[in-house]
Amino acid sequence: VQLQASGGGLVQAGGSLRLSCAASGGTFNSYNMGWFRQAPGKEREFVAVSPWSGSTPYYADSVKGRFAIARDNAKNTLYLHLNSLKPEDTAVYYCAASRRNYYSDRRSEYDYWGQGTQVTVSS
Repeated sequence: VQLQASGGGLVQAGGSLRLSCAASGGTFNSYNMGWFRQAPGKEREFVAVSPWSGSTPYYADSVKGRFAIARDNAKNTLYLHLNSLKPEDTAVYYCAASRRNYYSDRRSEYDYWGQGTQVTVSS
């Protein structure tokens, strides 16, 4: 499956963005779909996952209550709504797909990755 992330940009602290991830070449509704991010000089970290089963999404503590993940299976598209943004949210955001029948926050359990989209939050 191919993943194409978009929607990043420059925003002031407290602002909002919506990221999109368009999937093609696979069975989108059978994948757990996740978002990760990587800040300069840091490892790529988990942000959120939308389980293929439609069960409750799971979030990293650092974004819980501010970010919302959503998926539109009819459009093969994953979204991440970023609200109340902070400068520490600055990173390249990646979408990823996992074929496993359980969802995970571990990078190694995702099989396909998009190219990333830059989010920069100014103070």
